[in-house]
Order: sequence, then C-alpha cells, then structure tokens
Amino acid sequence: MDTVRIDKWLWAARFFKTRSEAAKACDLGRITSNGREAKAARDVRVSDMLNIRNEGGDFEIEVLQLISIRGPAAVAQTLYRETDASKVARQKVADERKAMMAMGEMPSSRPTKQDRRNINKLRGRVIKF
Repeated sequence: MDTVRIDKWLWAARFFKTRSEAAKACDLGRITSNGREAKAARDVRVSDMLNIRNEGGDFEIEVLQLISIRGPAAVAQTLYRETDASKVARQKVADERKAMMAMGEMPSSRPTKQDRRNINKLRGRVIKF
C-alpha cells in the first residue's frame, strides 16, 4: 500500500473518533499536508508532514507508516512522529491553561488594565510604552 486517504489515516491514527469527523476537519481547513490545505480524499504517503488542529491541540507530525483500519492505541502511536517544536508548543499551551486556572475563576466582566498587564506578563509578553 503506497497511499491512503487522509481521512482514513487520521481516524486510524486516533486523531479523530470517527472518519466523518476527520473528513469534516479537512473540509474546515484544519488539516494541511506538506503546507497545502488537505481535502478528505487527498492521499497520504510515508514521510508527509501534516499539521492537524483538533480539540487536543495543534500537532505537527511526520507520517511513518500507512494504515487504513483502526487498531489499538499502541499501534496508532507508531504511525507518526510528532516534531519537537510541536511538543514544546502544546506543552506551553497546557501550562498557560493551568496557570490561568490557578489564578482563579473567570471574571464575569472584561479584564481591567491591571488584569491585562498581569495576563501579558504571565504569557511572557511584556509591553512597554
């Protein structure tokens, strides 16, 4: 097998729970293959670079193996390799979420100027005027 439809591969690699969700993500432009927006019927080949946006985060992966049937999670993890930059970016987003939750519950109104400064400082964006 040289190629597999991208929606089948995304489903088999467990990025989406159903194949129709994978196809919908392609239609919405959340999947790019080698820098191009991917349609559901686009073929995936070994060594393709995919950018995937789903509820789990933004993934940048390299395809290592092809498969068209869904198997155990242990097998699905061997189908691709996530880049180091992608891992760092997803970890940073997770850390920001945890820090925001530690700050307290979400306010019922817009943040004040002081709140915005604290948020920017937390994210590492120091803005000087």
